Amino acid sequence: MPSRSDVITPALLRDWALPVPTGGKEARGTVLVVGGSRFTPGAVLLAGVAALRAGAGVLQLAAAESTAASLSIQVPEALVVGLPETDDGAVRGDPGDLLRGLVAEADVVAVGPGLTDIEATGELLRLVLDAAGRDTALVLDAYALGALSHAPDLLVGSGRKVVLTPNLTEAKHLLHRDPGDDLDAEALELTGRYDAVVSLYGHVATPDGRAWREESGDAGLGTSGSGDVRSGLLAGLLSRGADPAQAACWAAFAHAVSGQRLVPRYGRIGFLARELLDEIPYTIATV
Repeated sequence: MPSRSDVITPALLRDWALPVPTGGKEARGTVLVVGGSRFTPGAVLLAGVAALRAGAGVLQLAAAESTAASLSIQVPEALVVGLPETDDGAVRGDPGDLLRGLVAEADVVAVGPGLTDIEATGELLRLVLDAAGRDTALVLDAYALGALSHAPDLLVGSGRKVVLTPNLTEAKHLLHRDPGDDLDAEALELTGRYDAVVSLYGHVATPDGRAWREESGDAGLGTSGSGDVRSGLLAGLLSRGADPAQAACWAAFAHAVSGQRLVPRYGRIGFLARELLDEIPYTIATV
């Protein structure tokens, strides 16, 4: 029998309204995105801008040092820090005290977009968990999920605010098998196994057994960079004060509906991940 979940609708979200912090940018929190490589800096850009579009007050990007200058120009709103690279252009797993200090001061840390070395990512993930405050929210995506699959007990019992954002390939690594057709059930298995909120293709589950599903997503979201936008969007919502389940549900809806808003201009497929970014604030504001 298929698992039961609540459909994420505008009515559900209106009854679960997002926090609207007052005051300066500090009140909307600091998001730190840790990711990228010499060849994949765009993933960090997409995630970071999505976080700002979702309402984060301060953005910091930590990426491969060869890309830092160009990222700082492309995202002038962000503090950009270059991290040491391997010979292959991947971020090294021992980047030093600068990253540790940024993690310690951040309200939300998103790890994974654009990372390309699984062993180094595992080291980075442990550094982040060691340096982050107990109230720091974490978003794990892409290679960070692969690293987590090799250390399945890393989050269990930690009490941390963590959201995992796997696609089907990443879910396969986390489950150690191919996902079935019932993604509600798969999300629930993952949340129980890793003790974190899970957002799997719009199917959201929490360790206490709650579950939701988003039904507006369409084929156009299956494009390069779309997952980076989703993880950054989620990080931005956490930064402004949403709890992990709330942020995951709102992010799933805003990601999907932002894609729907692009269909009249580009058709069901053909729009780019970066074109989702400008739709996010309006989509959130008009729920």
